[in-house]
Amino acid sequence: MNKTIASTLMLAVASFALSSCDLQPLYSGGTNGVVPTQLGNVEIEPIAGKAGWLVRNALRDQLEAFEGQENKYRLIIELDDRIAGFGVRSDDRITRERRTLRARYQLVRLTDSAIVLDATAGSDAGIDVVSSEYATIAAEDTALENLSTIIANQIVTRLSLFAREQAANPAS
Repeated sequence: MNKTIASTLMLAVASFALSSCDLQPLYSGGTNGVVPTQLGNVEIEPIAGKAGWLVRNALRDQLEAFEGQENKYRLIIELDDRIAGFGVRSDDRITRERRTLRARYQLVRLTDSAIVLDATAGSDAGIDVVSSEYATIAAEDTALENLSTIIANQIVTRLSLFAREQAANPAS
């Protein structure tokens, strides 16, 4: 009986603590909420290269649901895509590669061309180098596709946080 009372008391304390922790859903209000309406006002500039095409498409896929009436911001992204070999056998053959994709992005307000957000995102992936050159190239391409999606997720999350901050502090 004491375990039941203790469990109930712990549950009550935990629910009280969670209700007072000030956590709020980022996308509250559905598609009419503050964050989705702001994300719908972002125009994505074209990004150079294959990695740029992949990142831009991943961003467009995520932001497409929030399309707004007018563009208020422009998102400018510069990518740095590198592959480096680091696993070396005794015969100097590379056995492992690391593909790194980094993005520096700026959110520019269109009304006055002010940079309101300047941030970076990045991720990396390990690739096994095998005897088949085709398999290695396919692994490198797959890694790039996955990294592009990860970078896009990081950028959308940061843009969402920015939109929520702007709604809370409209003067800044």
